[in-house]
Amino acid sequence: MSKVAVKKKVEAEDKATRLADVKVYARKIWLAGLGAYAKAGHEGSEYFKELIKTGETVEKQGKQLVTEQVDAANSQIDSVKSSVRGKVDVQLDKIEKAFDARVASGLNRIGIPSKQDVDALSAKLDALSALLEHAARSK
Repeated sequence: MSKVAVKKKVEAEDKATRLADVKVYARKIWLAGLGAYAKAGHEGSEYFKELIKTGETVEKQGKQLVTEQVDAANSQIDSVKSSVRGKVDVQLDKIEKAFDARVASGLNRIGIPSKQDVDALSAKLDALSALLEHAARSK
C-alpha cells in the first residue's frame, strides 16, 4: 500500500504543480493583455493624431490640385471662347454685308436709290450750290 499512497501523493503534487503553472501562465496572459490594451490606448491616440495630420496634408494637396485643374480648364475655356467669338464676329460681318448688298440690290430694282446714290447726289448739289454762289458774287 505504500506504493499506492506514494503514487497518490506524487499525483497530488503533480496536480498542484500543474495548477500553479496554469495560474502563472494565466496571470502572464492576463498581464500581457492588460499591457497590450494600455499600449494600444497610449500609442493608439498618438497614431490617431498622426493619421489626422496626414489627412490634413492630403486634403490640402487635393484642394490645391483641384484648384490648379479648375484654373487650367477655365483658361482653356476662355481661349476657346475668344477664338470662337472672333470667328463668329467675322462670319456675322460677312452675313451683314451680304444682307446689306441684297437689300440694296432689291431696293435699287424697285427704283429706290441707295445711300451711296443719295450721298453722290448730295455732293453734286453741294458743288452746284457752290458754283451758283460763286457766279452770283461775280456779277
